[in-house]
Amino acid sequence: MTGVEVERPGRVAVDETHARIDPDVEEARLRAVEQLNLLDSDPEDRFAQITRMAKAVFGVPMSTVSLLDRDRQWFKAVDGIELQNQPREQTVCQVTVARAYTRPADPALVIEDVSTIPFFAEIPQIGGEGGIRFYAGYPLYGPGGHPVGTFCVYDTRPRQLTADQLAAFRELAAWAQREIENSDDLERAAKVQRQLLPPPLGVVPGYAIEATCLPAFAVGGDFYDHYRCHDGLVFTVADVMGKGLGAAILTATVRSAMRAASRAFDAVCVDTPEHDLGEVVETVAGQLAEDFAGTETFATLFHARLRTRDGHIDYVDGGHGLATVRRSDGHCTVLHGGGLPIGILPEDTWRSAAVDLGPGDMLVIASDGLLDLVAGGDAFELLRILSGTSTPAAVRRKVEELVASLPPVDDVTLVAIRRDDAG
Repeated sequence: MTGVEVERPGRVAVDETHARIDPDVEEARLRAVEQLNLLDSDPEDRFAQITRMAKAVFGVPMSTVSLLDRDRQWFKAVDGIELQNQPREQTVCQVTVARAYTRPADPALVIEDVSTIPFFAEIPQIGGEGGIRFYAGYPLYGPGGHPVGTFCVYDTRPRQLTADQLAAFRELAAWAQREIENSDDLERAAKVQRQLLPPPLGVVPGYAIEATCLPAFAVGGDFYDHYRCHDGLVFTVADVMGKGLGAAILTATVRSAMRAASRAFDAVCVDTPEHDLGEVVETVAGQLAEDFAGTETFATLFHARLRTRDGHIDYVDGGHGLATVRRSDGHCTVLHGGGLPIGILPEDTWRSAAVDLGPGDMLVIASDGLLDLVAGGDAFELLRILSGTSTPAAVRRKVEELVASLPPVDDVTLVAIRRDDAG
């Protein structure tokens, strides 16, 4: 961010030509806007902090962070003015965005009184008494270096910015730019994380299965995994302490290590008595001990193997504590494994426990984010909810309803397996 051009009344020459962008360039710019995946997204405090700070620093009544779409200006953060969508042709920001191409060395536009410029004076928010007079806008850039939107401050009276204020304006615009770039990085990370979730198992004769992972933010620390083994299915639900990219990176590591160790044991033991699932967890815990120590974190997990011919389940609960069997009569029993999360104590050991699913019984494994969505975070209230849902599809719908009614502060992950009724 180098220069800032200040337009003063009496020597401003701006018309529709200053808002034009070559059609091919505009198409590339619009693709960059779409790639951000920010349009029509929910408000975020990381952008609202910038507009609040701008109002305080400059003593202005209004500030915005917006994106310029094909036919509209959409506001990601707006403070002091009632706007959500604005027709593109009725914006000053269309000129600011175009200047990013025509004047890349000094793309910012600072106008002491926009009402003196005929091209802008007809805009509803500008024309008339009490309208916008002062405007300062800086383009924000997306993928490929294309300008995708603006950071702006406004006032209802003409004004100038001092040299120190111009420097502060550039700094706040740089802050908004960093948040835009973080949005792009987070969306890419979120896409990769979604792709790491396993595809549906398809038809498993005699069983109904549902699974979902709903991050509280763009990326999360939860995951689930499931795959077929020689005599049934293997399931894992895990929760790495923390949120955001750091937790997501370690989550991917835990997932890969769990799957690799589990499949290796299955391959070795296919013709011998089944191994204790605790050995899988111990192998992963040992492999990742330095990673957990270096990041000062840990992970809870529930790892299980279902023998589909008779409903027998071996499982290890590593500090997870949110696995329940809902019997066919509606009674719920919490499964207790007693093990610590991995990453807490070096060289810890885990041993498996067992439970059997009869016809009509259902195993539900959830992450602790689900507790935040029930009254008081009460596990007994969660059991009450589960007792009224007899199928994995009904459990999933109930969880999605809870998430929709009260946005979670932690990731919510669910795996539900029901053995079909006899006959």
